This record gives sequence, structure tokens and C-alpha cells, in this order.
Amino acid sequence: MRALVYHGPGDKAWEEVPKPQVVDDTDAVVRVDAVTICGTDLHILKGDVPAVTPGRILGHEAVGTVESVGGGVKTVKPGDRVLVSCITACGRCRFCRESRYGQCLGGGGWILGHKIDGTQAEYVRVPFADTSAYPIPDGASDEETLMLADILPTGYEVGVLNGEVRPGDVVAVVGSGPIGLSAIMGARLFSPSHVIAIDLADSRLEAAKQFGADVTVNNARQDPLAVVHSLTGGLGADVTIEAVGVPAAFELAVRLVRPGGHVANIGVHGEPATLHLEEQWIRDITIRTGLVDTYSTPTLLRLVGGHQADAGRFVTHHFAMDDFIQAYEVFADAGESGALKVVLTR
Repeated sequence: MRALVYHGPGDKAWEEVPKPQVVDDTDAVVRVDAVTICGTDLHILKGDVPAVTPGRILGHEAVGTVESVGGGVKTVKPGDRVLVSCITACGRCRFCRESRYGQCLGGGGWILGHKIDGTQAEYVRVPFADTSAYPIPDGASDEETLMLADILPTGYEVGVLNGEVRPGDVVAVVGSGPIGLSAIMGARLFSPSHVIAIDLADSRLEAAKQFGADVTVNNARQDPLAVVHSLTGGLGADVTIEAVGVPAAFELAVRLVRPGGHVANIGVHGEPATLHLEEQWIRDITIRTGLVDTYSTPTLLRLVGGHQADAGRFVTHHFAMDDFIQAYEVFADAGESGALKVVLTR
């Protein structure tokens, strides 16, 4: 089969590799029908995730058809259409029992495209298939379901729920890429008074309006602090969500939050950020970090199935799998291409 293989920082190739097989009795082998690229993959290619070693097949999001299963798999069978989650869960360890699947101690967590071969391939081995692959409801398209593999639960759990967004809140989202847009969409479920989108690209701010932001700030031309203070009587946002993964974005999110407010960090950080405790120790703020656990995936599947969340609007570009290198170029140059999510299909 063919797969997108990481060969070190800045080096990747779409090449022939061995087809995966069932190894453990809890495994499923899934034929990948639709797959996407994540901002985390770009961080890997920059060298920000040293646990990813040369030779690894990248990717942690897919929709596909089960081809074979181990003898212990009970909830999916060959021929089933499934969502392959970005998080793998053993279902038995302490953290899985607390629905903290991202911290799984039993061989799961974020492993696809990280510690084991991932989904940017014609086939993928899915460990713990009973708790890591979700049957797709009838009528749900591959494209909209694919958005539930990572970005929607990440924005919702690590941004909105960790940030404790409540009705009437002012929410400031730093970064209007796919994860930031997911956080905007998720925040709207809780009826905030304002959702402020902050980004350097006008194209992404236009997208933020479509996803529910009622105020947009291009921080190359405007002062986000002044805008937020103008909407909050000088206090700051009730919740700020960092959705970029660079030090300046995190530091801005901290500056924008009000005393007693919540900062939710979603971004994947590859270098240190400064927390000015000499300024913040007195402000009673809460800072939450996190890896998505995907405990919200069943809820989001119902919202998408009930047309209460339009997941398909994230998809801006389509490619065949053999065009993976071009798809990466388009996704990485989102400022020029306007790409939100690219989808590659057989």
C-alpha cells in the first residue's frame, strides 16, 4: 500500500510500505476512505514533536471501512463504516475509567501518527477498536464525520469545556484556524454574549464570522486588548482560548482574560512561552491545558446528525490520496490558499 511517511523535519514522502495486519485481538484493520491533515502534522514536520521518529506514517484522523478484526473485537465488524478517532483508548486503565482517554496508561492516548503508524495511508491498524472506532450513523457523510476525528472534539473539550464557557460570557479566541473555528462553533452552543476572533489573516477572520464570531480583530492592525476592554468595561474576557501554539498567542490569551477568568490552551507548543506570574499571581485566573480525550465524540455525532453543527463547512479543498504532497502544500500555506481542512479520498 502507499502511505505518507515522515523522514525527519521538513522531509516526507508518499511511498510504498507494508500493509498493516491485525496484531492483537483487540485490533481492527481499516481501509481508509477519507483522511485529512492536522495542524499537529505541521508541528511534527517542523520538528516540534521529537517523539515522532523517521519512518513513521503520519496522520490521526480518518473515516473508513473495517476490513478485518481481531478475535476480541465486539462492536465493529468487517464492512462497517467507522470514524477512526485521533485518541486510542484501552478502556480499562485509571484514566480511561475517568474518561481521560488522552492520558491512557494501557497503550492508548495519542498514538496514531505519533507512536505508531497513522491514518495518512490506504490502510491503518486501529488498536482497541471497540473503544477507538465509532460506527457512523446512516446518512452521515464521510466528510462531515471526518471533522469529528479531532478538530471538533478538540475545540469543544480543550477550549470550550475546559474554559467553562457560560451563557452571557465574552469569549476571545486567539487563532482562527480549524481548531479556533471549532472552538467558536462550540462556544456558540452556550449562548455567549460575544465571541471575539483574533488572527493575522483576513481570510480566516472572514471564516470566523461564518462560524459564529460576532467581533473580529486583525492583530496586525488592531489592538486586541483595546477591543476586548471596550466590550467588557475594561475587565477583559471571561474566557480566552489559545488556538495557535506559539508563545505570542498564549501570552496574548493571558493578557486578555479578566480577573477570575479562564484561559484554555489548545495549541501544540514547540517552544517555551512566558507566564508573567509577577503580574498574574494576584488576578485569580485559571489556566487549563489539555490533550483532547474525545469523550464528547458521541455527543458531537448526535449534533452533526441532527444538523445542529455544520461540520462539513470546514472542508475547503479536495484531493485524491496520490496528491498528498500537494495537499500538504495547500494546507501549510493557508494564508494564501484559504484552506481550512483538506480532505483526501480514494
